[in-house]
Amino acid sequence: MTQGAGQGPEVERTATLRDFRVPAYVHETGPYVHSAHPGEVVPPPEETYPEGYTPTERDLPVIHRGDTVQVTVDPEAAAAAPQTDTGQGPLYVVGDVHGYLDELVAALQEKGLLDAAGQWCAGTARLWFLGDFTDRGPDGIGVIDLVMRLSAEAAAAGGYCKALMGNHELLLLGAKRFGDTPVNSGAGTATFQAAWLLNGGQKTDMDRLQDHHLQWMARLDAVEEVDGHLLVHSDTTAYLDYGRSIEEVNDTVRETLTRNDADEVWDLFRKFTKRFSFRDEGGADAVRSLLDTYGGTRIVHGHSPIPYLLGEAGSEEDEDNSEPLVEGPHVYADGLAIAMDGGVTMAGKLLVQQLPLGT
Repeated sequence: MTQGAGQGPEVERTATLRDFRVPAYVHETGPYVHSAHPGEVVPPPEETYPEGYTPTERDLPVIHRGDTVQVTVDPEAAAAAPQTDTGQGPLYVVGDVHGYLDELVAALQEKGLLDAAGQWCAGTARLWFLGDFTDRGPDGIGVIDLVMRLSAEAAAAGGYCKALMGNHELLLLGAKRFGDTPVNSGAGTATFQAAWLLNGGQKTDMDRLQDHHLQWMARLDAVEEVDGHLLVHSDTTAYLDYGRSIEEVNDTVRETLTRNDADEVWDLFRKFTKRFSFRDEGGADAVRSLLDTYGGTRIVHGHSPIPYLLGEAGSEEDEDNSEPLVEGPHVYADGLAIAMDGGVTMAGKLLVQQLPLGT
């Protein structure tokens, strides 16, 4: 039986940036000692960050609104979009969901993809999720169940619903498979269990996690190219470490998970947590390095919340509980990158957007 909207546990949402703080060893900040208590780590006295890696919670360079573009699209026009010449329906992408099932259903209904009962009603439309279905929000397993159900319903209608691998899928897989098994973080000892808890892991998700959920997550692709759009989860060039073609990257990621080596999976997770490669000086060149390798004319990603990219958030001292302003996807890096994480966990917006997107 699939999980429907509103069936998850009630969890009060907060507009705090604490949700986006991650354990320091994920950023390789120094030696961490594995504790005898699950989920507990002992931090070093000072934090340092490796060259080329940017944390999410502090000291972030600000990109001003004048340097970027957000695009708002009429939902009625999007829902009524014509089919392509190939007979395929319009293409949509969904940003990070992080367990917010009710918000996801509402956003899909607003775009005309689901009916009032939460069933697929978009015919031959194509829908891509960019990863990060669980953690922080109240019903991650409900989100996965919905995506799996929509995949079958869309296929039956001549369309499709597909999903990419996010770093939180790797985190949940690792927490379930390896638990408190120590892994080599590159800067000391860490565990998936501790990382999962500190990154918003929900006990209700772990309790409801079943084998078919694990199998589904482990088989997700990491990269895809659709209609000239290169779809990835993370705004990082780390994908280049796993292959020189889309097929090679996806095969390498799946093979890594199949080998079930905790250190290998940890390294994969660590690389998928990297972010901000496409912003600031050299960002457009970083995007081009991926496009030149894997194809496409624009990259579409989730992972880094738009409020961070816009400089509206990013300091752990920001405690005014004001809601970040997210009007739509964020176009940047000389127009070559589209950010889709609206920051739903920080009272932002869960974004569902039709492509192509103008500037």
